[in-house]
Amino acid sequence: MNQYELIKKMSTKERRMQLFFSQGLFLLLAMILSFFLFDSFFNWLYLFNWNMKKIFIFGFLSALVVIFIELVIIYITPKKWWDDGGINELIFKNESVSFIFIFTLTVAICEEFLFRGVVQTTFGYVFASVLFAVVHIRYLKKPLLFFAVLFLSFYIGWVYEHTANLIVPIVMHFFIDFLLGLVIRLKK
Repeated sequence: MNQYELIKKMSTKERRMQLFFSQGLFLLLAMILSFFLFDSFFNWLYLFNWNMKKIFIFGFLSALVVIFIELVIIYITPKKWWDDGGINELIFKNESVSFIFIFTLTVAICEEFLFRGVVQTTFGYVFASVLFAVVHIRYLKKPLLFFAVLFLSFYIGWVYEHTANLIVPIVMHFFIDFLLGLVIRLKK
């Protein structure tokens, strides 16, 4: 049974619980790894900076550019090239805007804490970017999707390197997921 069929058999409540459970695992892994890989747990404090100019330019505006590029690619390429097997539609299509907001914010925080905050900070930009792309396993069978998530991962990693601020990739990741989630929801 493939991933789509498994997710489709779940009730909305079960699907939501599974989605948040998987993100909770990323956050838990980030916290556990930080105890072993950081000199002090308080090193987390150095990863955050409320520089609103960088947050707006590199977080929000970058997200808008990425979304525009993705929508153009979706528009000009055959659906079979970028379709993830209907999984994103199952996740977002019939959900409320408030659920999409909360879920995509959770994803952005948990994934960026792990992949940029811990992995990239400790093991470097390339390793974190490739690992992030590989973890999105359902995209591995679709070359365009895999290239897109790999490119996005490297771009988010570069943004983190450039700004030295974990808030920026969190904001960027959130707006990309949230706005694309809304596009899926509003397409119904």
